[in-house]
Amino acid sequence: MHQVYRADDQATHALLLGYAGHALDFDDFHPDFRGHPGVVILPALLALASQRPDISGAQFLDAYVTGVEMAGRLGLAAGSQHYKLGFHNTATLGTIAASAACARLVNATERQTALILGIAATQSAGLRAQFGSDVKPLHAGLAAQTAVIAAQLMLAGFHGQTDNVLDSFLSAYCAGQQQPEKLISDWGAPWRIVSPGLEFKPYPTCGGTHSAADAARTIRHDWLQTGQSTDALIGAIERIEVSFPPGGDIAASVRKPATGVEARFSLEYVIAACLLRGNLRLEDFTPQAVDAGTAALAGRVSRCPDFSAPPDELNPAARFHQVTVFLRDGSLLQRRFTRQQSLAIPFDLPAKLRVCLPDFTDAQRTEIVALSRLDSRGSLPRLAKMLFGKRVTG
Repeated sequence: MHQVYRADDQATHALLLGYAGHALDFDDFHPDFRGHPGVVILPALLALASQRPDISGAQFLDAYVTGVEMAGRLGLAAGSQHYKLGFHNTATLGTIAASAACARLVNATERQTALILGIAATQSAGLRAQFGSDVKPLHAGLAAQTAVIAAQLMLAGFHGQTDNVLDSFLSAYCAGQQQPEKLISDWGAPWRIVSPGLEFKPYPTCGGTHSAADAARTIRHDWLQTGQSTDALIGAIERIEVSFPPGGDIAASVRKPATGVEARFSLEYVIAACLLRGNLRLEDFTPQAVDAGTAALAGRVSRCPDFSAPPDELNPAARFHQVTVFLRDGSLLQRRFTRQQSLAIPFDLPAKLRVCLPDFTDAQRTEIVALSRLDSRGSLPRLAKMLFGKRVTG
């Protein structure tokens, strides 16, 4: 990335931090947005605030909440058809949500805000076809970069259309299924950051694999509790089925991953890795080729949509995965996890921070946590300097 994007400016910083934040697919998720708001909003805001010691923590958080609100409302206004058409919401809707946050941070007027949103909307792009590649996290970086540039162009006196731009965007991107009234009705009642709120990932994989991972991990755990080994379990498996509501695998679309990057979006690989190792680690998802043992077990997994369940798009909150392991002796092992059950499982946030910031010392990680409280003037520039000062892997 740094070999191509060399400029030391705010927009490039936003791009690189957005890319880095999404590269592991370990970032937050918002169900209304059907995407990852933090990784487009926060890099854009940090980039703008990096040269503005006058911006308070309260102003920054106000802009962030505004961005998350806009993200959730854009997801509702666009409806499920936008995603089904092949668009990546984090990239398309995220560009506009991050721009709304930037508009709030620079204290834009109503007309200036419309201009910023219009500049962003006309550059909005990103395809789900890029899932499982380096281009997916690039989507997040480009969205953050576009938001910064949109705000900077407005501040520089740039002109553009401001009337009905978002209506035009929704008409072009939603195949007639858009509901633009959801953009503004009952704004902040409740705030989308509160309800339904953000979801935080315990695994560095597509969120559409997580309840399958929990089901497979539980099967392995229960087997080991009987005193038998992992090798005995793998040797006893004849085949594996994973069921889910129709359309529940639209994001986890890779069936035979060649690399660990592709494997983040593979139900088959995730289930196999959990049965073999009991967890999902960053080292399971490197750019290198998938190891032969995991690939062999993944090859025994079949997808079996449960057509008795309502389609995923009609009730995403009811999403589930049921993993059934058929053993050679005719018996079976089965566990079912709903999305809500998976979200309720606690995980170690400090450990996740250590994993995500391996190039930082313990003291630096502690400083980042302290600065993230934004309780003093100058916290934002210092935080931005620490984050932007690190090279991005990739």
